[in-house]
Amino acid sequence: MKKLTESEINEQLKKIDGWEYNENAIHTTFEFNDFKDAFSVMTRIAFEAELQSHHPDWTNVYNKLQISLSTHDAGGVTDNDFKLAKTIEEIIEGE
Repeated sequence: MKKLTESEINEQLKKIDGWEYNENAIHTTFEFNDFKDAFSVMTRIAFEAELQSHHPDWTNVYNKLQISLSTHDAGGVTDNDFKLAKTIEEIIEGE
């Protein structure tokens, strides 16, 4: 998997709202009604991530979920990260 250039990353970011690029990864934060809602979404994301064999770096504190995506084997952001980001967005939009 080829690491994307900063220009390629910025073009891809135009296609997904609420994500930003810094520190060699793309990042976003979601806020839910409560912990149960946040954990439910995390579980759904986990199953999709496993299917894609691509796993997020994330943290959860009560109702907030912070996600960072980067392809460690490529040393940066790749198409795999944007594929998972789009899947995550579809899960969130389905809520």
